[in-house]
Amino acid sequence: MKNVFYLLCYFLISTSLIAQSSTIQQVCPPHWWAGMKNENLQLLVYGENIGKSEVKTDYEGIQVSTQTVENPNYLFLDLVIGQTTNPGKIPFQFDGPNGKFTYEYELKERKPKWRKTSSLSTPFKKINERQKLQRTINPSDFIYLIMPDRFSNGNEVNDKVEGMNEQSLNRKEMYDRHGGDLRGIINNLDYLEELGITAIWLNPILVNDQPEYSYHGYAATDHYNIDPRFGTMEDYLELIEKCHERGMKMIKDVIHNHIGNEHWIFEDLPSKDWVHQWDKFTRTCYRATALFDPYGSEHDQELMLNGWFDHHMPDLDQTNQFLANYIIQNNIWWIEHAQIDGFRMDTYTYSDPEFLKTWEDAIFAEYPKFGMFGEAWVHGAPTQAYFHGNTIIDKPFKNDMPSLADFQLYYAINKALNEPFGWTEGVSRLYYTLAKDYLYKDPYQNVVFLDNHDASRYYSVVGEDIDKHKMGLAFLLTTRGIPCMYYGTEILMKNFSDPDGKVREDFPGGWQNDAVNKFKKEGRNEQENDVFDYVKTLANYRKNNRVLQSGKLMQFVPNDGVYTYFRYNQNKTVMIVMNSNEKEIELDCAPFAERMDGFTNAKNIITDETVSDLKILKIPAETTLVLELQK
Repeated sequence: MKNVFYLLCYFLISTSLIAQSSTIQQVCPPHWWAGMKNENLQLLVYGENIGKSEVKTDYEGIQVSTQTVENPNYLFLDLVIGQTTNPGKIPFQFDGPNGKFTYEYELKERKPKWRKTSSLSTPFKKINERQKLQRTINPSDFIYLIMPDRFSNGNEVNDKVEGMNEQSLNRKEMYDRHGGDLRGIINNLDYLEELGITAIWLNPILVNDQPEYSYHGYAATDHYNIDPRFGTMEDYLELIEKCHERGMKMIKDVIHNHIGNEHWIFEDLPSKDWVHQWDKFTRTCYRATALFDPYGSEHDQELMLNGWFDHHMPDLDQTNQFLANYIIQNNIWWIEHAQIDGFRMDTYTYSDPEFLKTWEDAIFAEYPKFGMFGEAWVHGAPTQAYFHGNTIIDKPFKNDMPSLADFQLYYAINKALNEPFGWTEGVSRLYYTLAKDYLYKDPYQNVVFLDNHDASRYYSVVGEDIDKHKMGLAFLLTTRGIPCMYYGTEILMKNFSDPDGKVREDFPGGWQNDAVNKFKKEGRNEQENDVFDYVKTLANYRKNNRVLQSGKLMQFVPNDGVYTYFRYNQNKTVMIVMNSNEKEIELDCAPFAERMDGFTNAKNIITDETVSDLKILKIPAETTLVLELQK
């Protein structure tokens, strides 16, 4: 009789589990945490006819109610999680057309910030004391942008994954997958630390189960899982852990504007208004100015906000409150789950403005010091300032985005060394662009860059002229803002972005059969080592000296192709002189007396040599001097 009883219990439990597993296919977020500041959580539950179910729980401290949408395969659970609710597994009892069953949802204990800080080396611990406290992306950082598929292959087993739509693996084809992964990045953290990097920004690493061109990561098909061709969730968490141990931060690339058309949600939409619907494929106009043009048309505004970025990238409608909650909670989930330190938001200008404000408020309410910056690929400082969260402009678009990728300085430095000096040309472009910083309350939060995964590599832009390349790097690491460098810039990787696959080549040495390994000094040629050491010297000086992080900036009107500016605070003054001429010049320093009075000599940061005469400086052709002034 006892055996019969046990068999009956086993049958009932098994039946319940089968019903549960066959009915519920997705729950998003997959788990949550007790003690979050926002007590409200909305679970998206997906499964056949799940929307016809009633749900209840008797878990102490949890209130639950349900909402349905036009697709009966979705049910939204609105939870209120009291501040004193204990972590544990919440038993939700479902009662619907699929029968009665229980689904256990895990409420975890929150993790402390900055785990294992005691393992930091003594020098790094001193350098990053302020960073440890802030845990945010700030002007003390030097960001390194990596396209994971093209950086290093640390695990060849995951190069192809059975069952995924794309099975390409061919390093000779620019749009096929090449096999780079998270393990490859982990294996080369020593290289990045030596270079002076303090933060890593990865192009998206979420599942992109698209039929082709999935390597770049910008067409997500699953918001809660790492693409298995990049590795596992454990690999990602290990990478972040090891970065934190070195005093380095992790930036996650997020895309709120669109998803991939193979996303499981798109294949069975909760409601038609989850994405923007058109009678036929309609592309965005890509003109952000349409959103504030006083003479603009509603037609152009609608195209800008609601048009699709591409055929395979459905445009999300963030005015749908369920979708807005889904995105916001997903972002918070990644911050809490992976302990990431910042977001870079792709296509920032294309999302619904009211949603952006709601998203930013939600993030900052939970993590007041969290770092993030948006991509606003626009032309003109006023246009860029319109999308900035800390501008002085009185505008209808109210947002809190603290930082943008500074495309105006990108345009300026990409032209400054490629044209003759003039009233507004040459290095004068840098002067005039920075002079427009009055538009921002804190321009030091802007992210400065020479190139990225969508743009021509800077070394090619300056005609593969090493002197000009180093001048650009010197500007990047000494001007105001947060510098960001694209992988390989330090070893003279080149090519123009037509097509963009050419600027996404593999880092030499990242694959076992590579002829050379440029992660190692002996694998780089003389010129590459020269530029690598140049970046290393300036970046580590910057990391150790707040004067180039938060120090004030004073610039002087450029003359005869020479641009001079200073970074200074109470403790130090650094003088930067850019000679864009093709000949050596002698610079009379008398005009700079207000910043140079009291200083008698200087140390050349690059060469470590002493400059004993500060009245007249000799500056070689196409050279930038970086001098720490001394008394």
